[in-house]
Amino acid sequence: MTRLAILGVGRIGGETAFLSTVLGLADELVLYDTAKSLLDAQIHDLTHTGIDIGIETDWNQVKDADICVFSAGIPRTPNIRTRADLLSANLPAAKICTQALRNFSGILITVTNPMDINNYYLCKSSGLDPRKCIGFGGNLDSARFGLALRNRGIEGRPWVIGEHGEHQVPIFSRLPVQVQESLREEILAGLCTASMEVIKGKGGTVFGPAWHLAELIRMIVHDKRECINCSCILDGEYGFSRCSLGVPATIGRDGILSIEEWNLDPWEAEKMNNAGTFVMGLCSYLGIEIPS
Repeated sequence: MTRLAILGVGRIGGETAFLSTVLGLADELVLYDTAKSLLDAQIHDLTHTGIDIGIETDWNQVKDADICVFSAGIPRTPNIRTRADLLSANLPAAKICTQALRNFSGILITVTNPMDINNYYLCKSSGLDPRKCIGFGGNLDSARFGLALRNRGIEGRPWVIGEHGEHQVPIFSRLPVQVQESLREEILAGLCTASMEVIKGKGGTVFGPAWHLAELIRMIVHDKRECINCSCILDGEYGFSRCSLGVPATIGRDGILSIEEWNLDPWEAEKMNNAGTFVMGLCSYLGIEIPS
């Protein structure tokens, strides 16, 4: 039996609840949203599938969930240039949801942008086990990177680490061919704006994030122990601590089982250093007080 909690049931949260239900990944749902009319509508829509699944709306039930997805907050719009610009708007939602995470011992998946900062904040402010706090976004970035590579006739598994945002780091050194710096920069620029075309056309990304979220939930539920890119609370890995950053990590039923430290080439190492410095700086700049 798997109990899945979702805090924030808008586009991505609602679609994740739907996919987790129809794919048989969850046996019980705990859904919460401050917009009661939206919450009620999503529940009605789910029940109209005819699938028999228990749904709770009391966030006090979150503490007993196996997995909790934090997707509450304001989504990015065409007027919001970067995900990091959402921090001041979405931090209050994270603060509210810490109340639901009291005594929670399951796996937390953070989706709300800026995801890396919110993942670190929720982990530390709620006193959660860092290895059970997974920031979502890297496998979506990697899928977009893979598309960019295929469009250029380049094979190989796509990996994107670093920040889920402007400071993401596509990994070229693990590809079977050399990629010149000029092409690297061209691809990186495209990755940083990949979601905006969708946002401008339909108001927000849904299918890609929800599908990859469902795949992450599947890895946890079925204890897949596969290595993917996700945001992890670092303690010296890649030279950073007291932050959450995208790195290759093995994921299973108990959360983050291990973090791999890869040798990065000079271009990647510089980008990764910029990413870590930027993410750590956001916490410091905004004066977020997080206990050790």
